[in-house]
Amino acid sequence: MTSETNRLDGRDTRWTTHRVQRRRQLVEAAIKAIRKHGATVGMDDIAATAGTSKTVIYRHLGDRLGLYLAVVEAVDSLILSDFDKAISSGIDPDDPASLRDADPHAVLVAVIDSYLRLVENDPEVYRFVVRRPLVDLPAEADPVAGLTDAIAGRLSELFTAALTAAGRDTSPARTWGHALVGYVREAADRWLADPDRPPRAQVVQHLAEFASVGLTGVLRPVDGAEAATTSDLSPRNR
Repeated sequence: MTSETNRLDGRDTRWTTHRVQRRRQLVEAAIKAIRKHGATVGMDDIAATAGTSKTVIYRHLGDRLGLYLAVVEAVDSLILSDFDKAISSGIDPDDPASLRDADPHAVLVAVIDSYLRLVENDPEVYRFVVRRPLVDLPAEADPVAGLTDAIAGRLSELFTAALTAAGRDTSPARTWGHALVGYVREAADRWLADPDRPPRAQVVQHLAEFASVGLTGVLRPVDGAEAATTSDLSPRNR
């Protein structure tokens, strides 16, 4: 009985591993097809790139919405990985001294460039991700909104740590996190759509220069023990 059970469990494990690997291969093929044929790529082109049939794709990924969600999941992982690397390269969120001494402009350049780099290097994949299928998704199931929330959450944590290290009120951190994400994403979308778009480095600098004015206030320690309020960060008070 135990031997038979172990044999069946082994088969289940191998089959699960096979399905995971096959799913990953199909997602990689889909991304390759998107790069070649554009964001409006058809299932026939994806199947041809994968060297299989649409039936196999549907079996592993479901319908076109399932394919979309799988591709977005893969792209999300890449974006979040690059974002975390950008943050850690310029600042240590767990080190108050690092937060106090950080150059806000340099941190913003690293963060913004990590996002725009993907847009520039994989424009069709980016278009595929932001152009949702014509299917109504509940807010909690929207993968793009989920990515936005994930990045905003990381920024909020960074802002909270920076405000704490500077002796300031931490209540604006969440709002600023979402605001910065929306600011960069909207600029990235417009930049990608511009047929005469300027170089990425130039756009990154423009965005960082504009946003760093506020972030400089966030990271600047206040004098004395009393934390400053949000109004203390306005230009007329500095």
